[in-house]
Amino acid sequence: MKQHVLARPRSSKVPAGALEVVERSHMSDASAAPLRFRSPLSLLFASISKGNVCVAGDALHPMTPDLGQGGCSALEDGVILARCLGDAVLGAEAGTEEERIESGLREYAGMRRWRSVQLVGAAYMVGFVQQSDNAVVSFLREKVLAGALARSLLKMADYDCGTL
Repeated sequence: MKQHVLARPRSSKVPAGALEVVERSHMSDASAAPLRFRSPLSLLFASISKGNVCVAGDALHPMTPDLGQGGCSALEDGVILARCLGDAVLGAEAGTEEERIESGLREYAGMRRWRSVQLVGAAYMVGFVQQSDNAVVSFLREKVLAGALARSLLKMADYDCGTL
């Protein structure tokens, strides 16, 4: 398994130190989990926050790397979560601090729900189109969808989550 993993990096410009780490590792050090499909529609009905707990990053919007938006969307989560919590803690809302924090988390959940559905759904569709062997999907991918997807993906990457 190690030789299989190391075959490609040895032929590229991977630093020797990185290769050495892999070579010295034991198979028992590696862990793997199967990929699971999570429907983008599940985000419409799932609880994003409950009490003083909420989900963010990959826990909120797990997606394949087809969009290249995973890290960016996690940073968006951080900015929006910090702003919602900051407003809740420093704001003049009535209630205890715990109630204000719960309110801030609910606000965060409301703001991130649709963006998360959009990201997960788009990643799923792009992956499906890219990997399809269907003749009709292949034709559409090569002749029609390339331009439309490019414009859509550029708009998706140009998301403004506001200031912190």
